[in-house]
Amino acid sequence: MNLRNIDLNLLVALDALLTERNVSRAGRRLGLSQPAASSALARLRKLFQDPLLVRRGREFTLTTEAERLAQPVREILSLVERTIANRPEFDPRTDTRMFRISASDYATLILLSPFMQYAAAEAPGVTIHVIPRSSDPRQLLRTGEADLVIEPRELLGDTSFPSQGLFSDRWLCAVDAAHPAAPQGRLSLEAYLQLPHCVYSIGPDRELDFADQHLARLGTQRRIELTVESFLLVPFLIRGTTLASLVLERAARQLAAAATGIQLLPAPLPLPDIHETMHWHPGHDTDPAHLWLREQLLACAQNLDS
Repeated sequence: MNLRNIDLNLLVALDALLTERNVSRAGRRLGLSQPAASSALARLRKLFQDPLLVRRGREFTLTTEAERLAQPVREILSLVERTIANRPEFDPRTDTRMFRISASDYATLILLSPFMQYAAAEAPGVTIHVIPRSSDPRQLLRTGEADLVIEPRELLGDTSFPSQGLFSDRWLCAVDAAHPAAPQGRLSLEAYLQLPHCVYSIGPDRELDFADQHLARLGTQRRIELTVESFLLVPFLIRGTTLASLVLERAARQLAAAATGIQLLPAPLPLPDIHETMHWHPGHDTDPAHLWLREQLLACAQNLDS
């Protein structure tokens, strides 16, 4: 008998019929009409090639085959019920788990850093592998290469993957502290466009970040002198040069002490904010450990402005 050809819902009907020994009562137990219960009995008789229930006067009795099936079927259904009811839980204090998270160095600094401070104390068995960003983050989720992808909502666009917003940030312009084009702490758009630029890019195709993509769509002409696959290195690379770069405020403020000699200016033209968002495969929706991870990351994100 090939299980692929069997409607396993019939086992539930079989259990009700063998327990009640009455088609009408079994139907009520199953929430089925009397004809539907009779139809289920007919299918079961064909499946097992046995009458199963035989009328004796006004009552039904079980055949020998039905007697043989009654207990195993009840045990099978009981096991299924217990398996579904007793879903595994995740205790971060004692359980071990490894997660692969695709995130930029910016998201790692701003979000994963405070998360790891929490996890080091409260979840000693949790290991986080931060893996490089991909030009196709959806593929990381499809193949299971990443358990979670943290990307700006604006870059990933519409996707069928579940997601949760984390935090937003705005763009500033970073230049050397003694930059001659910004003597008053401001940079005009005309002066900005005449400067050489350092931009963040990813992969062999040098895919630009969201702000620089936005400028490209506007047709803004600039001379890109340096590209680097790191948000956090930019302040150090432009120091002592005439380069200008668009940077995200949260990271730039954190790096201000280390990246001395840099000044942060308002962006010389309006730029949309970014909204960092975590994305995951729907197969992880109800995984207790994955749910814990998402809840803690969201809590860390909500504490960023507190």
